[in-house]
Amino acid sequence: MHEWLHTGVCRAGESTPDAQRALDFVADPRFGGINLFIGRIRNHNHGRAVTGISYDIHPQLANTLFRQFAEEVRADIGGQLKLFVEHACGRLDVDGLAVVVAAGSAHRDEAFRACRALIEAVKHRAPIWKQEHYVDGSSAWSEGCSLCTHDTVVHD
Repeated sequence: MHEWLHTGVCRAGESTPDAQRALDFVADPRFGGINLFIGRIRNHNHGRAVTGISYDIHPQLANTLFRQFAEEVRADIGGQLKLFVEHACGRLDVDGLAVVVAAGSAHRDEAFRACRALIEAVKHRAPIWKQEHYVDGSSAWSEGCSLCTHDTVVHD
């Protein structure tokens, strides 16, 4: 485990991505900049009322890729960084925390860029499958960002 990096997959009902844990992890007396991204389940998508989302993730593969993404961010941004990423797995209701990403660095610019680059890598490249559940009782798998350049939904 890296002292500058924390990755995790949180199984719904057992644990949840934690913003305070992220802030505590990236805090460092050397750092003046900390940036935090929190992704929550919203109550609508593509004009449909959503009751929740189920995320299907292979934890070991996801953590390996989260580490790879963080290494890439660190190489690109340079300087001293601490990075944190946790993503939920399982069924989440509206308002549930799906993902927490944080970056700490000496300056705000690096913290903003690192946090943005890390969440974009997770959204576009991680093997995370998302099934939306709708008010009418139906559900649909979303191809999401990791499989295409725009969100599309495949209905049951």
